[in-house]
Amino acid sequence: MTKAEIVSDIVQQTGLERAEVLRLVEAFMTTIKSSLTNGENVYLRGFGSFIIKERAQKTGRNISKNTSIIIPAHNIPVFKPSKTFVEDVKTKVKVK
Repeated sequence: MTKAEIVSDIVQQTGLERAEVLRLVEAFMTTIKSSLTNGENVYLRGFGSFIIKERAQKTGRNISKNTSIIIPAHNIPVFKPSKTFVEDVKTKVKVK
């Protein structure tokens, strides 16, 4: 599902203007991005959490040059779904 499809779905469910819904979706995503960028985790009860995880330093290999490189420690954003979200997906999703 794309952002445009999400906007269309919300427009159908709520009857709001498409431009207004698009602005809200963009604002929601911007708020989550800026919170994570500032080091704050985002918790949405019943949906999941957007958290920051630190990846440890590791050694990587460049196979074509047969050399090793050091990949420094870095932070990445991670989504962790809530237990109810996981259970819904487990029980309701049908494989196509």
